[in-house]
Amino acid sequence: MNPVAQFPYVYFLGIGGIGMSALARWFRANGHQVWGYDKTRTPLTEALAQEGILIHYDDAPAQLPTEVRENKAQTLVVLTPAIPKDHQEWAWLREQDYDIRKRSQVLGLLTAGRRTVAVAGTHGKTTTSSMVAHLLHHAGMPAGAFLGGISVNLGSNLLLPPAEAGPDVPIVVEADEYDRSFLTLHPDVAIVTSTDADHLDIYGDKDALVQSFREFVGQIKPGGTLLLNHTADPSVAQAVPPGVRVLRYGLTDKQGPDLHAAQVRAHGHTFRFELVAPGLEAAYVAELQLPVPGFHNVENMLAAAGAAHAVGLSWEQLPAAVAAYRGVNRRFEFVVTQGEERAYLDDYAHHPREIEAFLRSVRALYPGRKLRVIFQPHLFTRTRDFAEGFAQSLSLADEVILLPIYPARELPIAGVTSEIIFDKLTSPRKALLSKEQAAQAERYADDEFEVIATVGAGDIDQLVPELKKILRNKWYGAEA
Repeated sequence: MNPVAQFPYVYFLGIGGIGMSALARWFRANGHQVWGYDKTRTPLTEALAQEGILIHYDDAPAQLPTEVRENKAQTLVVLTPAIPKDHQEWAWLREQDYDIRKRSQVLGLLTAGRRTVAVAGTHGKTTTSSMVAHLLHHAGMPAGAFLGGISVNLGSNLLLPPAEAGPDVPIVVEADEYDRSFLTLHPDVAIVTSTDADHLDIYGDKDALVQSFREFVGQIKPGGTLLLNHTADPSVAQAVPPGVRVLRYGLTDKQGPDLHAAQVRAHGHTFRFELVAPGLEAAYVAELQLPVPGFHNVENMLAAAGAAHAVGLSWEQLPAAVAAYRGVNRRFEFVVTQGEERAYLDDYAHHPREIEAFLRSVRALYPGRKLRVIFQPHLFTRTRDFAEGFAQSLSLADEVILLPIYPARELPIAGVTSEIIFDKLTSPRKALLSKEQAAQAERYADDEFEVIATVGAGDIDQLVPELKKILRNKWYGAEA
């Protein structure tokens, strides 16, 4: 049954967002007419256009499609929090009293009454949710998923469940803590990957953030399961309803008494480890080969395996599924490699702890190699709140190139620029450059640095194709 069948017309304000585009694809696949606005033309909006969704890029109420203007009662407007308060189309739609709902509200509507696996945490959500979806899909289990990144295995941020899927078919979703969005969800299985301080522009302090996670796990359905990372605030476990099973996971048996790894070792780009599950129905040990590197990704896979097992994946299906996982675009992505000696990687990390986990894993893969990191801070508030943490984590690199802050939904804050991170860096070399200057600097730099990484959640990905060409030309003598 289509829970939004009364809305044959759906209009997206901010359709180019990764979560918004997954919803747009779901509505189109389920027979709705879909349109959208976005501020910027991107590869993702181009892909949506090729799929038949009409998108415009000017904030002008006159550009709203005729069907939307003439069928208010049959139109659903989906809004992303990134839309600014002075947006003209949003103002017009409010004045005309359209049914306007946040992306999170729509996600809650689509998963209501469905068996839901919700992945929450201030980092690791996209990778972990993509892992859960992949494990189920690879095993041939009917499932659906709304993801916050493009899964390499699925080639999309959306996995459609079978048309005849009943309420027991699991739906995997990211449970976003921003603006308390995840409180629209009532999962059967929940993962909390971290409760590190973030989004303090919304919460004010970490205590308020942790309280929102407590409210989220308090909405797990009776008989459900919570998988809780060892770094999460311990008070979160105390907030689950009676009868909800809590499984703690981490890299070691002390960190994850219910689910942990053993014998973790890197072999090229593959991390091999044993999954040990003493806290589940039957104690289980299996050797797994994860082709996506990173100690943090080993932890993510532990949680994903536990969640997939909770909704029906057998342990026997796990090794082949893990070995087939190929990751998410811009999550520890190898853009160019030259044997085992040189590499250019791209990663979405935008929180100090994410950056530290990424760079420590890069160091483990390329011991003794010189590392240059190009980082674009994301949001003025996050830069202000975590400048010292950013500087500390980035200083793991031999050279740091800082780009200007990507503002996203925010207006500038006086005194908050990339320089407040720059001044605290302790790397041997550092520079403040624009994206264009960073590309030129790489073009003419010597080959002293064997490992290059672009890091950030803004539009730094626009730099990747140019750096890819430059480094391929340097390392292989061709721009192919």
